Amino acid sequence: MRGLSGQRGLGLWGLIFVLAVVGSVAYLLIVCVPVYLNEGTINRDLHEVATKAATTGGDIDPNDVKLDIQRRWDIDYVSRLDPKDIKVARGQRGWEISYNYEVREHLFYNVFLVLHFENSIPIVAKATTSVG
Repeated sequence: MRGLSGQRGLGLWGLIFVLAVVGSVAYLLIVCVPVYLNEGTINRDLHEVATKAATTGGDIDPNDVKLDIQRRWDIDYVSRLDPKDIKVARGQRGWEISYNYEVREHLFYNVFLVLHFENSIPIVAKATTSVG
């Protein structure tokens, strides 16, 4: 039976391997985080536009909705998706704002990371509660 004096710890090759794995994960995070932050901004803005369109009442004009999306994205600097790629149409649940796009990020040499995003946001009025 060996005591503590017989244990060595992490060798040079083990250290190199651990640093390579940590570096690879860090590099993937550096590449992916801005894409997912952009997607979060897109999703938030489209939910806000859908809520605003639902509260205006009356019939929804897709061109007005797209113009509102363009204004918000100019302010929030959304760069991965154009408002012309957004579809505002009647769906199964009424009016919907939908999108479907891919982002290709170069990793190294000829290796790319492809991220696919798709969502459909219904334009429905939120139920209001009255206090009485």
